[in-house]
Amino acid sequence: MYFVEQMTQNDIAEVLGVGRVTVVRMLAEARARNEVRIAIEGELSDIIRQERALEQKFGIERAIVAPFSSGGDNPIPVIGAATGYFLSEAMKPGMSVGVGWGRTLFGTLPHISPRPLADFRVISLLGGVGVARKSNPAEFAWRFAQIFQGDGYLIPAPAVVDSVETKRALIERCGLSEIFTLADKLDAVLVSVGDIASASTFYRGGFLTEDERLKLAASGAVGDLLFHFFDKAGKLVDHRINDLGMSVDVDRIRKAPMRILTSGGPEKIDALLGAMKLVSPTVLITDEQSARQLIEAQGE
Repeated sequence: MYFVEQMTQNDIAEVLGVGRVTVVRMLAEARARNEVRIAIEGELSDIIRQERALEQKFGIERAIVAPFSSGGDNPIPVIGAATGYFLSEAMKPGMSVGVGWGRTLFGTLPHISPRPLADFRVISLLGGVGVARKSNPAEFAWRFAQIFQGDGYLIPAPAVVDSVETKRALIERCGLSEIFTLADKLDAVLVSVGDIASASTFYRGGFLTEDERLKLAASGAVGDLLFHFFDKAGKLVDHRINDLGMSVDVDRIRKAPMRILTSGGPEKIDALLGAMKLVSPTVLITDEQSARQLIEAQGE
């Protein structure tokens, strides 16, 4: 009635014999259940220019810039939507996809069109199943796999362990080597970056103490990718935490033919600049304000 017949909410309420508030709630629930999807068709010339500039300046195969009004300071919803639309088309049968975690990646889920893909596998690229959180790495991996009715492979271990010996034992003696071997044959990786500031998912999730954060910042770290902390030049910083994360190493990530980096926000520009050099993404998805700052920074 509302989306097809273009009836007003008051008219619908009268036909159904319910209150208008009930109609509003039902429409909201329909969108939440993905029964209703809204897409905007058409290209914006300024956005297209930014995409071409990003591709040329950073050597990216494809840049996707999401429109973002200057009135807000949180680009995650628009980046998540753009990433979800891209993944809906980019994921194919038979693919093995390694995935990270974070608020940006979780923001993609409502915008991905569900469809069954034969022999589709999703491999979580890091541990972190010890505590049930909304942004838990395992939570995103299995939900992403579920969208395409694929198989999910998780790393049943903490995000960070206490020693290199513990990490080695978990991988070699507890069956985790099979998961890490899968990461050698990925068709695509989907990751985002966190900044070194206190707003990052890593810090907010309780995986990083304030003292460790300050030491990382002092060593030149500008962000992390799968718990690998790096500087603006894309080099891993000299800090023990880089050896203690239960995550797939950067060399394995670089092997994937399709490397999708999705992130944005004024606090993440340095982290994005470093991540470009760290993993050399083939696809970058960000918002227009972040794109503008990245282009300017690369020009400098």
